[in-house]
Amino acid sequence: MSQTVVLKVGMSCQGCVGAVNRVLGKMEGVESFDIDIKEQKVTVKGNVEPEAVIQTVSKTGKKTSYWPVEAEAEPKSVAKPKAEVETKTEVKVDAKADAEPKLAEA
Repeated sequence: MSQTVVLKVGMSCQGCVGAVNRVLGKMEGVESFDIDIKEQKVTVKGNVEPEAVIQTVSKTGKKTSYWPVEAEAEPKSVAKPKAEVETKTEVKVDAKADAEPKLAEA
């Protein structure tokens, strides 16, 4: 089953990026990965287990942990737009209902 694993990896230079790149390139099941040195974020996609990915990246000697914000941020950002859309839809329906009787009376 293909899935995405997001890690926070302590990388301070291109040598660090190269080490992470090397171990992920050899890892079985990895379809693609993205390394962001500025954010110290590594995103791995493929038929991999999260625990196996974190163990593999940890072999580089870099401090490695699961990305802390990803799980919390998505549900909040998804929930808010849905509520806004529903509110806007209700307002439009009410506005049409109010407008039609006024036109009929005039």
